[in-house]
Amino acid sequence: MTTLDPHRLDAEDPLKWARDEFEIPLRSDSGGEGQDDVVYLCGNSLGLLPKRARTLMIEEIDVWSKRAVYGHFAHPHNRPWKNIDECVVPGLAKVVGAKESEIAHTSTLTSNIHSLFVSFYRPTKTRWRILIEKGAFPSDWYAIHSHPKLHEDILSPEQIDNAVVALTPRDGEETLHTEDILASIQKYGDEIAVVWLSGVQYYTGQYFDVPPICKKSHEVGAYFGLDLAHAVGNVPLELSNWGVDFAAWCTYKYLNSGPGAVAGYYIKDGLNDGGRRLAGWWGQNRETRFQMSPVFDPIPGAAGYQHSNPPVFSSIPLIAHLDILERAGGMEALRQKSLQLTGYLWELLTASSFYVSTSETETINKSGQIGFRILTPSSPSARGCQLSIMILPQGSHTMEKVFDHMVKRGVVGDERRPDVIRLSPVPLYNRFVDVQTAVKVLEASLQAVKDEHGI
Repeated sequence: MTTLDPHRLDAEDPLKWARDEFEIPLRSDSGGEGQDDVVYLCGNSLGLLPKRARTLMIEEIDVWSKRAVYGHFAHPHNRPWKNIDECVVPGLAKVVGAKESEIAHTSTLTSNIHSLFVSFYRPTKTRWRILIEKGAFPSDWYAIHSHPKLHEDILSPEQIDNAVVALTPRDGEETLHTEDILASIQKYGDEIAVVWLSGVQYYTGQYFDVPPICKKSHEVGAYFGLDLAHAVGNVPLELSNWGVDFAAWCTYKYLNSGPGAVAGYYIKDGLNDGGRRLAGWWGQNRETRFQMSPVFDPIPGAAGYQHSNPPVFSSIPLIAHLDILERAGGMEALRQKSLQLTGYLWELLTASSFYVSTSETETINKSGQIGFRILTPSSPSARGCQLSIMILPQGSHTMEKVFDHMVKRGVVGDERRPDVIRLSPVPLYNRFVDVQTAVKVLEASLQAVKDEHGI
């Protein structure tokens, strides 16, 4: 068992002030028992409400009430609605490591993925494949598979059926090896039009080594794109320096902007869309946008791909988050604490009597004993905040029972049926003592289920 003292670590934490910037749910409001704060380790699914976001939202409602349409142009808090995206683009550019001209704050994640693929997946009879990880988030999987079918004038039925190449882990493993991804890119070579990966894999929590994969994609003449839903605000990103061609993200996980909040995307400066673009009026030259010209004159860069004005109310919490992030010292400061926080979680989990190594999994499954193993890579450089644990035995509904016990005891994680619980200590609002409590509750919950079934 680790000798680290969580109370000392919290006392020495330079970011300990940030927790008070957020509204922490109570156990009784989250399906648990008691009036204490929950241990919230679910920021990978939905981040918590920044306190300042409540203030800013009320201000916006008052502007709507008192100024109505004039809030678009004459805003008492200097956030005119017609320029609301410009209030967050500078901060977002820092988060993703890009130029402001390369990003846009708009629409939703999957809609942005579709827009990117309309412009940059331009298959030919010889370059037509898309590489994507087999375990990609379903929305990506569905979206990517839909695009070859839009090119029936170019691709044969056989090509359409085989356009998407699934990158599959090695037998008995859940995560991908960088060398295997590079080998697949080499194998399909100049048949590849786009390589599309997650920055951080939603299910396993794997943080991909982007630079060599991006470089290899370009060597074979393919575009390289990223879904950053679980990476943005979680790990440091350098999209411009890495040479990434395009990317998309949501803002309601580690950017704490609220459920279903407006998303964003990145397009490398100078990337040629081949004349294919889904145009909209918010992509029109800002100087002439309200002249309602019939001629589309796009804003240079990523902003020229916007469709409609971004929702104001779901943009406002992001302003609050970006302010906290700036005061915290940016993504590098968050990453330093995240490595410690998730590293501490790893230490406690692997020291548990319920912990099972990968090699022991089959034995545990056959015996019916209760335990867990970790799917997320052991190397800190290959993961972000999240650790994904598989509850054993698999396929027994044990996970759901353990998860329910954890909720009742005040720990909110994230369940992924049939067998996985994801735990994500977020450096802005989680403490080391939260991590310690979560592991104790996990162990107590596993023991409770074990006792209930007389194992």
